[in-house]
Amino acid sequence: MDRLLTEPARWAVVGLSTNTARAAHGVAAYLKTLGHEIVPVHPHAESVHGAPGYPSLADVPEPVDVVDVFVNSSRAGAVIDDAIAIGARAVWLQLGVRDPAAEDRAQAAGLLVVADACPKIEGARRGLRP
Repeated sequence: MDRLLTEPARWAVVGLSTNTARAAHGVAAYLKTLGHEIVPVHPHAESVHGAPGYPSLADVPEPVDVVDVFVNSSRAGAVIDDAIAIGARAVWLQLGVRDPAAEDRAQAAGLLVVADACPKIEGARRGLRP
């Protein structure tokens, strides 16, 4: 987990929109201040934090290192399968998001899996500040 937070990477934030009241918006801003590149992934493909959005992981033109999953647990498995398909190195499932079977598939495919955790909270616990 520490490596994901501290090594600059390209994070696809699935569920990120322009809605500033949503947790994904604040977490993406935090990740950006830590030096990560943010890629918004949302059906409306909205640009967020100065980054162009894409409707799905498959539409992201450049490689993605980490897929940050801000969707309901019932949809997480499909996102994890998409993360495997695009060759992501890791998936990070936000607080309350779990799909044990899909998490096992990701691990079997060689992805690092963090589940039921928030990078902003975990970063603060580790003293990572912008």
